[in-house]
Amino acid sequence: MSAVRPRMTHLFEQLGLEATEDAIELFIATHQLSAHTKITEADYWSDAQHQFLAEKLKSDGEWAIVVDQLNESLHEESTNR
Repeated sequence: MSAVRPRMTHLFEQLGLEATEDAIELFIATHQLSAHTKITEADYWSDAQHQFLAEKLKSDGEWAIVVDQLNESLHEESTNR
C-alpha cells in the first residue's frame, strides 16, 4: 500500500495530461461540463482515461476523492448559474 495520498497532480499524470498547476487550471477552465454530464461521460476522454476514471470512482477509495474533486471543478460553471 502506498503511503502517498493521490492528489490532483497525480490524477492528471495518470490520465496522461500535463500536471502543472497552470495546466490543471487551464484544463478545468476549458473543459467545463453541463450540470447533466457526468465526468465519465465527457466526450474529451480517451477510452483508457474514461475507464480509469470509472474504475477509481467505483473503488470508492482515496482516488475516488480526487476524481470527485475534479468532477466538482469541471462542473463549477454549471453550478454558478
